[in-house]
Amino acid sequence: MKKRLLALGMVLMLLAALLSVYGCGGGEEPGTIRIGGLMGPTSMGLVKMMEDAETDPAANPYAFAVAGNDASVLTAALLKGELDMIAVPANLAATLYNNSNGAVRVLAVNTLGVLHIAEKGDSIRTVEDLRGKTIYAMNQGTVTEYTLRYLLTQNGIDPDTDVTLSWKNGSEAQAEVIRALNQSENGVAMLPQPALTVAMGNVSGLRDALDLNEEWEKLPDAPGLITGVMVARTEFVEKYPQTTAKFLDAYAASTAYVNANTDAAAALIGKHGIFTESVAKAALPDCNIVCIRGAEMKEAIEGYLQMIYDQNAAAVGGSMPADDFYYGVS
Repeated sequence: MKKRLLALGMVLMLLAALLSVYGCGGGEEPGTIRIGGLMGPTSMGLVKMMEDAETDPAANPYAFAVAGNDASVLTAALLKGELDMIAVPANLAATLYNNSNGAVRVLAVNTLGVLHIAEKGDSIRTVEDLRGKTIYAMNQGTVTEYTLRYLLTQNGIDPDTDVTLSWKNGSEAQAEVIRALNQSENGVAMLPQPALTVAMGNVSGLRDALDLNEEWEKLPDAPGLITGVMVARTEFVEKYPQTTAKFLDAYAASTAYVNANTDAAAALIGKHGIFTESVAKAALPDCNIVCIRGAEMKEAIEGYLQMIYDQNAAAVGGSMPADDFYYGVS
């Protein structure tokens, strides 16, 4: 709890400093849009906006805070009105909506699938080869778990009896998975990018065995594979529709820049504290950064959330979100 409060305090102190530079504004539009993200691919698409806000704040009135790996810090700040938008896992967005009586809207899908199976050895070539294995993984109860469970089940593998899932959670999850791999002679792990790149630099003999995007595409009737989304306070988007539209246009341009300029984007990712430049450069091609809006967004998210809901309704807040969850879809 102390660490969580400290992290939240650091986020809010950073925002206060940024706002003192950018100004609070007034009138019909806000002076600054306050945006929060996590250290990982869901924030990578924002880096061109971060840089533009730093070099030309008058034209790019955005204040950013990257809050480690603890999404609860961001959600608490959003619901208190201390942040306007946050980038979070897709099922967390639905849970926020359901638990806050619709106080949030989802604006865009920002990350598709980023999960891989890595192993020390050369025994895994198909999903079937995971049968009987112990799989180290991060972040139980998030999209990570439900993606893996669905993939295993659709391949005839019972995730509760045919494999052993060893979950590592919290701020040290990545380090714990790496430690477990180093201590295991033939360790297997499911890791997202860029954590996979970090692990491959710290575990001798570790190889990228399966790209779960490729395995997902082999499944009949599977929904689109989604990792993260951008959400905003309902009060904000309803009060400032023009500002929201401008943000989405800038966000789309930022993600396009990141995807088209790996070296420059990696440098910005390192500069703004999301991941180191070297890791970002290696991982970016596999991070599947996007900005999907409108009807296409709704179709993608609904299908993915339904897959999670069918496994565990509580993981999306108890019910599927209503249509008003999806911003910009009439």
